[in-house]
Amino acid sequence: MKKLATILVFAFTIFSTTTFATTWDEPWQDKVIKEADSFVLAKIISYDRQEGATIKIIKSLGGKELKGKLKITDFYLLELCSSSGGHGAEFNFDDMNECYIFIKKNDKGKYCIATPTTGFNVVVNGNVFATYRHSYHQALVPADTYEKTMTAIFDNYHNIPYDKLFINEYVNKYLSLKPAGLNESEINTFFAQHVALECAYHLRLTGLYSKITPFINDTSNFHNQVSGARALISYNTDECKHELLKVISDTTRSHFVQVLCVWTLSEFKPKELKNQLIKISEKASTAENGFGGNIMDPRICTDFPNVKKAITKLTDTL
Repeated sequence: MKKLATILVFAFTIFSTTTFATTWDEPWQDKVIKEADSFVLAKIISYDRQEGATIKIIKSLGGKELKGKLKITDFYLLELCSSSGGHGAEFNFDDMNECYIFIKKNDKGKYCIATPTTGFNVVVNGNVFATYRHSYHQALVPADTYEKTMTAIFDNYHNIPYDKLFINEYVNKYLSLKPAGLNESEINTFFAQHVALECAYHLRLTGLYSKITPFINDTSNFHNQVSGARALISYNTDECKHELLKVISDTTRSHFVQVLCVWTLSEFKPKELKNQLIKISEKASTAENGFGGNIMDPRICTDFPNVKKAITKLTDTL
Protein backbone atom coordinates (compact mmCIF):
# COMPACT_ATOMS: atom_id res chain seq x y z
CA MET A 1 0.00 0.00 0.00
CA LYS A 2 2.95 2.27 -0.64
CA LYS A 3 1.11 4.60 -3.05
CA LEU A 4 -1.89 4.95 -0.74
CA ALA A 5 0.42 5.73 2.14
CA THR A 6 2.14 8.35 -0.02
CA ILE A 7 -1.07 10.21 -0.78
CA LEU A 8 -2.19 10.19 2.85
CA VAL A 9 1.17 11.47 4.03
CA PHE A 10 1.14 14.13 1.33
CA ALA A 11 -2.31 15.41 2.29
CA PHE A 12 -1.16 15.63 5.91
CA THR A 13 1.91 17.59 4.84
CA ILE A 14 -0.09 20.17 2.90
CA PHE A 15 -2.59 20.95 5.60
CA SER A 16 -0.70 20.33 8.81
CA THR A 17 2.74 21.88 8.35
CA THR A 18 1.45 25.02 10.03
CA THR A 19 -0.71 25.27 13.12
CA PHE A 20 -3.85 26.96 11.83
CA ALA A 21 -5.80 29.19 14.22
CA THR A 22 -8.08 30.20 11.35
CA THR A 23 -10.74 27.79 10.08
CA TRP A 24 -13.07 27.77 7.09
CA ASP A 25 -15.93 25.94 5.42
CA GLU A 26 -14.25 24.12 2.53
CA PRO A 27 -16.22 24.15 -0.77
CA TRP A 28 -16.85 21.06 -2.90
CA GLN A 29 -14.93 20.75 -6.15
CA ASP A 30 -17.84 21.48 -8.48
CA LYS A 31 -18.23 24.93 -6.89
CA VAL A 32 -14.47 25.52 -7.13
CA ILE A 33 -14.55 24.76 -10.87
CA LYS A 34 -17.77 26.60 -11.70
CA GLU A 35 -16.65 29.86 -10.11
CA ALA A 36 -13.12 29.86 -11.56
CA ASP A 37 -12.28 31.94 -14.64
CA SER A 38 -9.27 29.89 -15.73
CA PHE A 39 -7.71 26.46 -15.40
CA VAL A 40 -3.92 26.32 -15.79
CA LEU A 41 -0.77 24.31 -15.22
CA ALA A 42 1.74 26.55 -13.50
CA LYS A 43 5.12 26.61 -11.77
CA ILE A 44 5.31 28.07 -8.27
CA ILE A 45 8.10 30.67 -8.47
CA SER A 46 7.86 31.97 -4.91
CA TYR A 47 5.33 32.60 -2.21
CA ASP A 48 4.78 34.32 1.11
CA ARG A 49 2.21 33.05 3.58
CA GLN A 50 0.56 36.45 3.95
CA GLU A 51 1.29 38.12 0.60
CA GLY A 52 0.55 35.28 -1.81
CA ALA A 53 2.30 33.36 -4.59
CA THR A 54 4.05 34.29 -7.82
CA ILE A 55 3.44 31.68 -10.52
CA LYS A 56 4.53 31.17 -14.12
CA ILE A 57 1.92 29.77 -16.48
CA ILE A 58 3.13 26.63 -18.23
CA LYS A 59 -0.12 25.86 -20.00
CA SER A 60 -3.55 27.52 -20.10
CA LEU A 61 -6.09 24.69 -20.23
CA GLY A 62 -9.52 26.24 -19.87
CA GLY A 63 -11.44 29.49 -19.61
CA LYS A 64 -9.74 32.87 -19.95
CA GLU A 65 -6.23 32.36 -21.31
CA LEU A 66 -3.41 33.35 -18.96
CA LYS A 67 0.25 33.78 -19.92
CA GLY A 68 3.59 34.58 -18.32
CA LYS A 69 3.94 35.39 -14.63
CA LEU A 70 1.21 36.56 -12.28
CA LYS A 71 0.69 36.89 -8.55
CA ILE A 72 -2.08 35.20 -6.62
CA THR A 73 -3.00 37.34 -3.63
CA ASP A 74 -6.50 36.39 -2.50
CA PHE A 75 -9.20 33.70 -2.27
CA TYR A 76 -12.52 33.53 -4.09
CA LEU A 77 -14.45 30.98 -1.99
CA LEU A 78 -13.07 31.53 1.49
CA GLU A 79 -15.84 31.42 4.13
CA LEU A 80 -14.18 31.85 7.52
CA CYS A 81 -15.57 30.22 10.63
CA SER A 82 -12.93 31.52 13.03
CA SER A 83 -9.71 33.52 13.04
CA SER A 84 -7.11 34.58 15.55
CA GLY A 85 -3.53 35.71 15.81
CA GLY A 86 -4.06 39.04 14.10
CA HIS A 87 -4.24 37.71 10.55
CA GLY A 88 -6.54 35.75 8.31
CA ALA A 89 -6.01 32.66 6.22
CA GLU A 90 -2.49 32.04 4.92
CA PHE A 91 -1.13 30.65 1.66
CA ASN A 92 0.74 27.38 1.89
CA PHE A 93 2.66 26.12 -1.15
CA ASP A 94 5.45 24.44 0.82
CA ASP A 95 7.54 21.99 -1.24
CA MET A 96 5.42 22.50 -4.35
CA ASN A 97 6.84 23.02 -7.82
CA GLU A 98 4.20 22.50 -10.53
CA CYS A 99 0.47 22.65 -9.83
CA TYR A 100 -2.77 22.60 -11.75
CA ILE A 101 -4.66 25.65 -10.49
CA PHE A 102 -8.17 27.07 -10.78
CA ILE A 103 -7.92 30.86 -10.84
CA LYS A 104 -10.43 33.69 -10.59
CA LYS A 105 -9.79 37.41 -11.07
CA ASN A 106 -11.96 39.26 -8.57
CA ASP A 107 -13.65 42.65 -8.94
CA LYS A 108 -10.56 44.33 -7.46
CA GLY A 109 -8.36 42.87 -10.20
CA LYS A 110 -6.67 40.38 -7.88
CA TYR A 111 -5.92 36.84 -8.97
CA CYS A 112 -7.34 34.32 -6.49
CA ILE A 113 -7.40 30.63 -5.66
CA ALA A 114 -10.48 29.13 -3.98
CA THR A 115 -9.14 28.67 -0.43
CA PRO A 116 -5.72 27.97 1.11
CA THR A 117 -6.43 24.23 0.85
CA THR A 118 -8.32 23.73 -2.40
CA GLY A 119 -8.36 24.90 -6.00
CA PHE A 120 -4.86 23.61 -6.75
CA ASN A 121 -3.50 20.09 -7.33
CA VAL A 122 0.21 19.45 -7.11
CA VAL A 123 2.21 17.41 -9.63
CA VAL A 124 4.82 14.99 -8.26
CA ASN A 125 6.81 12.58 -10.45
CA GLY A 126 4.27 12.65 -13.27
CA ASN A 127 1.26 12.12 -11.01
CA VAL A 128 -1.29 14.56 -9.61
CA PHE A 129 -2.69 14.59 -6.10
CA ALA A 130 -6.11 15.29 -7.52
CA THR A 131 -9.36 16.60 -6.09
CA TYR A 132 -12.49 15.55 -7.98
CA ARG A 133 -14.89 15.56 -5.04
CA HIS A 134 -13.55 17.52 -2.06
CA SER A 135 -10.07 18.34 -0.79
CA TYR A 136 -10.59 15.88 2.08
CA HIS A 137 -10.79 13.09 -0.54
CA GLN A 138 -7.93 13.03 -3.04
CA ALA A 139 -6.77 10.49 -5.62
CA LEU A 140 -3.32 9.86 -7.10
CA VAL A 141 -3.79 10.19 -10.88
CA PRO A 142 -1.38 10.23 -13.85
CA ALA A 143 -0.98 13.82 -15.05
CA ASP A 144 -2.22 13.04 -18.56
CA THR A 145 -5.41 11.47 -17.21
CA TYR A 146 -5.96 14.32 -14.75
CA GLU A 147 -5.45 16.97 -17.42
CA LYS A 148 -7.85 15.39 -19.92
CA THR A 149 -10.60 14.60 -17.43
CA MET A 150 -10.42 17.84 -15.46
CA THR A 151 -10.28 19.95 -18.63
CA ALA A 152 -13.46 18.17 -19.80
CA ILE A 153 -15.14 18.87 -16.46
CA PHE A 154 -14.06 22.54 -16.51
CA ASP A 155 -15.22 23.00 -20.10
CA ASN A 156 -18.58 21.37 -19.42
CA TYR A 157 -19.28 23.59 -16.41
CA HIS A 158 -18.43 26.61 -18.56
CA ASN A 159 -20.66 25.51 -21.45
CA ILE A 160 -17.77 24.61 -23.76
CA PRO A 161 -17.73 21.34 -25.78
CA TYR A 162 -15.37 18.70 -24.39
CA ASP A 163 -13.69 15.52 -25.70
CA LYS A 164 -16.59 13.10 -25.26
CA LEU A 165 -14.82 10.27 -27.09
CA PHE A 166 -11.97 10.15 -24.58
CA ILE A 167 -14.30 10.52 -21.58
CA ASN A 168 -16.71 7.82 -22.73
CA GLU A 169 -13.92 5.35 -23.48
CA TYR A 170 -12.20 6.03 -20.15
CA VAL A 171 -15.35 5.82 -18.05
CA ASN A 172 -16.68 2.69 -19.73
CA LYS A 173 -13.29 0.97 -19.49
CA TYR A 174 -12.94 1.38 -15.74
CA LEU A 175 -16.58 1.05 -14.71
CA SER A 176 -16.79 -2.24 -16.61
CA LEU A 177 -14.37 -3.70 -14.05
CA LYS A 178 -15.49 -4.90 -10.64
CA PRO A 179 -15.06 -2.29 -7.88
CA ALA A 180 -11.43 -2.21 -6.78
CA GLY A 181 -10.16 -2.18 -3.23
CA LEU A 182 -7.42 -0.23 -1.46
CA ASN A 183 -4.80 -2.96 -1.41
CA GLU A 184 -1.56 -2.40 -3.32
CA SER A 185 -2.50 -4.66 -6.24
CA GLU A 186 -5.77 -2.78 -6.87
CA ILE A 187 -5.01 0.80 -5.82
CA ASN A 188 -4.32 2.13 -9.34
CA THR A 189 -7.63 0.70 -10.56
CA PHE A 190 -9.35 2.15 -7.49
CA PHE A 191 -8.07 5.63 -8.31
CA ALA A 192 -9.06 5.26 -11.99
CA GLN A 193 -12.56 4.17 -10.98
CA HIS A 194 -12.79 7.13 -8.61
CA VAL A 195 -12.03 9.43 -11.54
CA ALA A 196 -14.54 7.63 -13.78
CA LEU A 197 -17.35 7.85 -11.22
CA GLU A 198 -16.66 11.49 -10.47
CA CYS A 199 -16.65 12.23 -14.22
CA ALA A 200 -20.08 10.59 -14.38
CA TYR A 201 -21.22 12.98 -11.65
CA HIS A 202 -19.70 16.20 -13.00
CA LEU A 203 -20.56 15.51 -16.64
CA ARG A 204 -24.01 14.03 -15.88
CA LEU A 205 -23.22 10.91 -17.92
CA THR A 206 -26.03 8.51 -18.76
CA GLY A 207 -26.20 4.87 -19.89
CA LEU A 208 -24.08 3.66 -16.97
CA TYR A 209 -26.65 2.72 -14.34
CA SER A 210 -25.88 -1.01 -14.17
CA LYS A 211 -22.16 -0.23 -13.99
CA ILE A 212 -22.54 2.29 -11.16
CA THR A 213 -24.74 0.31 -8.76
CA PRO A 214 -22.01 -2.21 -7.81
CA PHE A 215 -20.03 0.72 -6.42
CA ILE A 216 -22.79 2.18 -4.26
CA ASN A 217 -23.31 -1.33 -2.89
CA ASP A 218 -19.62 -2.01 -2.21
CA THR A 219 -19.94 -1.83 1.57
CA SER A 220 -16.28 -2.77 1.97
CA ASN A 221 -15.16 0.52 0.44
CA PHE A 222 -16.43 3.88 1.73
CA HIS A 223 -15.10 5.87 -1.23
CA ASN A 224 -16.70 3.60 -3.82
CA GLN A 225 -20.05 4.08 -2.09
CA VAL A 226 -19.70 7.88 -1.98
CA SER A 227 -18.72 8.22 -5.63
CA GLY A 228 -21.39 5.70 -6.61
CA ALA A 229 -24.06 7.75 -4.84
CA ARG A 230 -22.91 10.89 -6.64
CA ALA A 231 -22.66 9.21 -10.05
CA LEU A 232 -26.37 8.26 -9.95
CA ILE A 233 -27.36 11.93 -10.28
CA SER A 234 -28.48 11.49 -13.91
CA TYR A 235 -30.80 8.54 -13.28
CA ASN A 236 -34.22 9.93 -12.37
CA THR A 237 -35.99 6.58 -12.56
CA ASP A 238 -38.09 4.53 -10.15
CA GLU A 239 -35.34 1.90 -10.04
CA CYS A 240 -32.68 4.44 -9.07
CA LYS A 241 -34.92 6.10 -6.48
CA HIS A 242 -35.53 2.69 -4.91
CA GLU A 243 -31.77 2.03 -4.83
CA LEU A 244 -31.13 5.34 -3.07
CA LEU A 245 -33.99 4.81 -0.60
CA LYS A 246 -32.59 1.38 0.24
CA VAL A 247 -29.31 2.95 1.34
CA ILE A 248 -30.95 5.89 3.13
CA SER A 249 -33.13 3.58 5.21
CA ASP A 250 -30.36 1.07 6.03
CA THR A 251 -29.10 2.01 9.49
CA THR A 252 -26.01 -0.17 9.03
CA ARG A 253 -24.69 2.02 6.19
CA SER A 254 -22.25 4.92 6.57
CA HIS A 255 -24.05 8.09 7.62
CA PHE A 256 -21.90 10.07 5.20
CA VAL A 257 -22.96 7.81 2.32
CA GLN A 258 -26.60 8.09 3.36
CA VAL A 259 -26.45 11.89 3.15
CA LEU A 260 -24.89 11.72 -0.32
CA CYS A 261 -27.81 9.49 -1.36
CA VAL A 262 -30.27 12.05 0.03
CA TRP A 263 -28.52 14.80 -1.94
CA THR A 264 -28.70 12.79 -5.16
CA LEU A 265 -32.36 11.96 -4.54
CA SER A 266 -33.10 15.65 -3.94
CA GLU A 267 -32.05 16.39 -7.53
CA PHE A 268 -35.08 14.37 -8.69
CA LYS A 269 -37.58 16.37 -6.56
CA PRO A 270 -39.40 13.12 -5.64
CA LYS A 271 -42.74 14.44 -4.33
CA GLU A 272 -44.23 10.96 -4.53
CA LEU A 273 -41.71 9.77 -1.92
CA LYS A 274 -42.35 12.48 0.67
CA ASN A 275 -44.36 10.35 3.10
CA GLN A 276 -41.90 7.48 2.80
CA LEU A 277 -38.98 9.80 3.47
CA ILE A 278 -40.72 11.30 6.51
CA LYS A 279 -41.18 7.80 7.90
CA ILE A 280 -37.51 6.97 7.28
CA SER A 281 -36.45 10.21 9.00
CA GLU A 282 -38.12 9.09 12.23
CA LYS A 283 -35.37 6.49 12.71
CA ALA A 284 -32.59 8.38 10.88
CA SER A 285 -29.35 9.13 12.68
CA THR A 286 -28.91 12.44 14.48
CA ALA A 287 -25.25 11.71 15.23
CA GLU A 288 -22.62 14.25 14.23
CA ASN A 289 -21.58 13.63 10.65
CA GLY A 290 -18.86 14.87 8.33
CA PHE A 291 -15.38 14.38 6.93
CA GLY A 292 -13.70 13.73 10.27
CA GLY A 293 -9.97 14.38 10.33
CA ASN A 294 -7.60 16.20 12.65
CA ILE A 295 -9.18 18.76 14.96
CA MET A 296 -6.31 21.13 14.05
CA ASP A 297 -7.20 20.94 10.35
CA PRO A 298 -8.32 24.40 9.15
CA ARG A 299 -11.19 22.79 7.21
CA ILE A 300 -12.64 21.41 10.44
CA CYS A 301 -15.80 23.56 10.30
CA THR A 302 -16.82 22.35 6.82
CA ASP A 303 -20.59 22.07 6.98
CA PHE A 304 -22.12 18.61 6.64
CA PRO A 305 -25.53 17.58 8.02
CA ASN A 306 -26.54 14.52 9.97
CA VAL A 307 -28.83 12.08 8.17
CA LYS A 308 -32.06 13.27 9.79
CA LYS A 309 -31.34 16.92 8.92
CA ALA A 310 -30.57 16.02 5.32
CA ILE A 311 -33.83 14.11 4.93
CA THR A 312 -35.84 16.83 6.66
CA LYS A 313 -34.38 19.50 4.41
CA LEU A 314 -35.43 17.44 1.38
CA THR A 315 -38.97 16.73 2.60
CA ASP A 316 -39.48 20.42 3.46
CA THR A 317 -39.00 21.22 -0.24
CA LEU A 318 -41.45 18.58 -1.52
